[in-house]
Amino acid sequence: MFTGIVEEIGSVRGIEFPRGDGPEADAVVTVEGALVASDAGLGDSISVNGVCLTVTSLPGDGVFTADVMPESLRRTALGDLVPGSRVNLERAVRADTRLGGHIVQGHVDGVGSLISRTPGARWDDLVFAVPAGLTRYVAEKGSIAVSGVSLTVTQVGAESFGVSLIPTTLEATVLGGLVPGDRVNIEVDVVAKYVERLLGSASAEGVRS
Repeated sequence: MFTGIVEEIGSVRGIEFPRGDGPEADAVVTVEGALVASDAGLGDSISVNGVCLTVTSLPGDGVFTADVMPESLRRTALGDLVPGSRVNLERAVRADTRLGGHIVQGHVDGVGSLISRTPGARWDDLVFAVPAGLTRYVAEKGSIAVSGVSLTVTQVGAESFGVSLIPTTLEATVLGGLVPGDRVNIEVDVVAKYVERLLGSASAEGVRS
């Protein structure tokens, strides 16, 4: 589990597709992130642009590798990465630390894309398009994770939502460099999904009773 508070911006050293690029392709990604790799161990979880990945090796020099399953490539934007790509990195949250953002699982719900970016005096307003059906989990002033960054929703449309990025977020995450058309990983608030599931189950029970 993560908080959506990015610890550092890392860079992709390499990404390989051992079995080609078909629908069942998987990948091995090598990432440089001195802070997150400093105390990492094999099997640890690290969020890479909002996707929970498991450390498979630690070659040294602040580098770690992780395997990316076909499901992750299909449902996230990790397949867009190339050597040199900048990525948001966060280690799994510890039980004795403050939860500064919100509960982020690293289980991406869909891939969105930046529609527009409007610079402000000290912040930028961004609007993202999201897959049909995801906005039912998004609420104004609620939380959402965009490429692993915990953000507060400022507006919600039929198939879009908006956020405002403060200077710290612009400087400390890769969101500061996004341009219209760029794809991002979206994870909605897990609480909303559980509420929908519970209400659906309760409705079904009511019909049967």
